[in-house]
Amino acid sequence: MTQNRGRSGHIEHGFPHLATVRASITALFRRLSADGIRAYDTSFAPADAAFDAGDDLHLGAQRVAAATVRALRLPDARMVLSFREMEQAATVELAAGPEYFVEVSDRFRTHRRDLAAALAHEVTHVLLHRSDLRFPETVENEILTDTAAAYLGAGWLLLDAYREDALTHQRFGYLTPEEFGYVLAKRAALFGEDPATWFTSPQAYEAYVRGRALAERDHRRAPLTAAGPLARRRYAKARRAGAGPADGSAYRFEQDGSGAGLRVSFPCPVCAQRLRVPVCGRLRARCGPCATVLDCTT
Repeated sequence: MTQNRGRSGHIEHGFPHLATVRASITALFRRLSADGIRAYDTSFAPADAAFDAGDDLHLGAQRVAAATVRALRLPDARMVLSFREMEQAATVELAAGPEYFVEVSDRFRTHRRDLAAALAHEVTHVLLHRSDLRFPETVENEILTDTAAAYLGAGWLLLDAYREDALTHQRFGYLTPEEFGYVLAKRAALFGEDPATWFTSPQAYEAYVRGRALAERDHRRAPLTAAGPLARRRYAKARRAGAGPADGSAYRFEQDGSGAGLRVSFPCPVCAQRLRVPVCGRLRARCGPCATVLDCTT
């Protein structure tokens, strides 16, 4: 179900769902595998989302739906669309397939530029349903869906639907704009793409920049060798104490149960899987779920 916050709704900002977002990225790599994730190396093309007033309503909507299915690598899934008055932007009926019935809000009869954004969320629901990937709580599952849409190349549309100015007050989905930016930046780092050129909403671009800054900091945290001097000093102090700092830093120290000495655990900057490595100087660690090789100074 795609959530729509209209003009009168409050738009949340910041990173309140960050723990669930990171858990979602980890879950994607575990379920789809590193090679499976890398198969989504091409993002949804902006031209495929184009749907203007001159297009036939139903033919145009089916064309956009088919493009969303292709972008999310579901070649044998067919979306059957209908329009009705509803509070949500869209909802999908999950079944065995190959046909899936999607209801979208009547507002898309005229406000067509955001239809692809609503469909990106619903088609991702289908992908996760087929992959048997879900979280137990409803809200967490919706956050997983938004995160998967963004990480697999279609969710930039959801961020681009965010507009907040004197005339418009809108966002789709369950992530904040900055959280969408964070996930998109994670994807951009993995595939070497630049989604910033696709945004038509200036507010969406600004949110992407804020999310990207946080994503970049993930790659500069100790014990990664890329960490800055201040982070290295704080890490060394915590290592001598044998415990993580009290400020909530991501790394933690623990004694190896085999008596081999001190180990440090920290989240992979790519997929957020926690890694445990010996505290023994400089080493290279390979993350299992995403297969990233990390240069560490422990």
